[in-house]
Order: sequence, then structure tokens, then C-alpha cells
Amino acid sequence: MADLHVKYLGLDLKSPVIAGSCGLTHSVDHLLAIEKAGAGAVVLKSVFEEEIYLEYAHEFDKLGPMDNNLEFLDYYDIEIKKENLKQYLQLITDAKAKLSIPVIASINCVTSQEWGFFAKKIESAGADALELNLFLSPADLTKSGADNESTYFDIITRVTQKVSIPVSVKISHYFSNLGGMIRDISFSGVKGIVLFNRFYSPDIDIDKETVHGTNVLSHPSDYLMPLRWIAAMSNRVNCDIAASTGIHSWETAVKMILAGSHVVQVASGLYEKGFPFITELNEGMKKWMDAHQYEKIDNFRGKLSQENSVNPSEFERVQFMKNFGEYKSGR
Repeated sequence: MADLHVKYLGLDLKSPVIAGSCGLTHSVDHLLAIEKAGAGAVVLKSVFEEEIYLEYAHEFDKLGPMDNNLEFLDYYDIEIKKENLKQYLQLITDAKAKLSIPVIASINCVTSQEWGFFAKKIESAGADALELNLFLSPADLTKSGADNESTYFDIITRVTQKVSIPVSVKISHYFSNLGGMIRDISFSGVKGIVLFNRFYSPDIDIDKETVHGTNVLSHPSDYLMPLRWIAAMSNRVNCDIAASTGIHSWETAVKMILAGSHVVQVASGLYEKGFPFITELNEGMKKWMDAHQYEKIDNFRGKLSQENSVNPSEFERVQFMKNFGEYKSGR
């Protein structure tokens, strides 16, 4: 009988399927349903860095460098007017009290300023791990690529120095040297890297001549980008890899693991199919493993990574030449 147990960030998971950070992971009732459906872990809905500033900015000048004033934070909590951060910390505490699966907190980060102390509060609330969702806009022409990359490592360093729980980072593919960046991040002290995060995508209404949002949920074909890079980086990094974006079927989950991912994160599938989607993924993977005589996930994880490929260029030029060299117009 196939065994879905895996290790991720040093944590023991009963399944490689993780509920990714989204609106559905912001209530204990939902988290309990996610656990019942068979998830190996949950990533709570992200706290945004801007939220942290809104609640603590009026105290920053009084406190000075936050690194040196952690002992005063409980006192200043009393003076905070908004409640969202307190509620987030309470969500962590309540989730840990009721769930048996690992609870991973999440912070959406855009700068390396003195907000990092909140990571310590997340650890104190009981989170098993912390995921940093990092994205600096490549459209900011005032910053160079080197400036942006430096900020990523500044954030990681500030956080990993403050907490003892494992830290993972969720990044985009917007880097001039993506492979090198993934490799360097893996040696920065993090325990995992999530490929890739998903963004708000603007569209234009040509009748009203207005800008509006679209494509809130991922599309099943969106898995191809993370699949390629997971396969390329598998066994070449110093941390675990999590697949994210476009995982709408158990077949795609299997592909990600064959490419080298340790776990898969799902969110859009939960919105479209509900929490039973997790059960569907687990059952599909088990049946496939039984049919292919794999007892454990590690028996096939990374089997089709670029490093293990007989012809590594299969992930690059060979497929390009096959597809376009043999393509014939329908006209």
C-alpha cells in the first residue's frame, strides 16, 4: 500500500499535499476541514508587511531599532488600535491547539525594514514554520536587479536570525539569472523554497477603457513553469522544494514530484472543487504509486529531474526543436 508520508522543512507530513496560503486558510473551521480531507500541512493566509507597519509604525520612532527592543513589544501591543495582527497570532495559537498537522505562518514581504520582529511573535504563537512570500516589482526603474536581489537576502537574514523555526521562501520567476538566484537562496539559511508565487494580473476593458483585475485563480496549464524549474534545480539546491501554481489534478501533483518537488501547494483547486480536492489528490497519487509499485514518495521523487535525465536538454532545446521543427500550419 502506497505511503504518502514525506518530510518538508524538517517536519513530518502525512501527505505531500499542502493547503497553500489563501483566504480559505484564515479560519480554524476551514483548517479543520482541510486536515480532515488529508492535507499534510497548512499555510495560513499571509499577513502583509504593510499591515505590520500600519499597527506598529507609530511606535517605531520610540523604539529605535527593533532588533534591540523585542522585550518591549508586549507592552506596546496594549496601545495598538487595530486588531488584525493580534487576530493572526490568535489564529496560529488556536490552530495549533486543534490541529495535528503542521501549521505554517506566512508573511508577504516587500522590504527589509524593521518589521522582522513580527516573525519572532509568530514563532512564540506556536507556528511550526514560517513562509516568506517575497516579491519586489521588477517594474520599479529606480532599483537595479542587484538592488532587488540584495533586499531578498536582507529579508531572509533578518528573519532567520530571529527565529529557530524553519523558514521557507516563496518567490517569483522574475530574475535575470533565475537558476543562480534559486541556488543562492537555498544556501542562505532557509529550509525550503516555493516555486512560484502567483500575482494579481491587470487587464483592460476596451469598451469602458478601464483597468480591472482578472485570472484570480490559476489555470491548469500554469504548472509548466514551476515544473521546468523544479526539474532543473532538483538535487542542485541546499533545501527542500515546494511546487506551487497550476496544480489542478493528481496527475500534475505526480509530475511535480517526479521533477523533484518534496510537496505541492494547492489553493485554486480548493476554491474550484472544495476541500475534497485534497482527498482526490491523495487517492489519485496512491493509485498511481500502487500501479507503478512505489511504496514511498522518495522512491520516485526527482526521478525525472534534469540531473537524472539521460538527455538533460530534454527540458530545454530538444523539446523546442521537436515542437517547432515538426510543427505544420493548419492552413
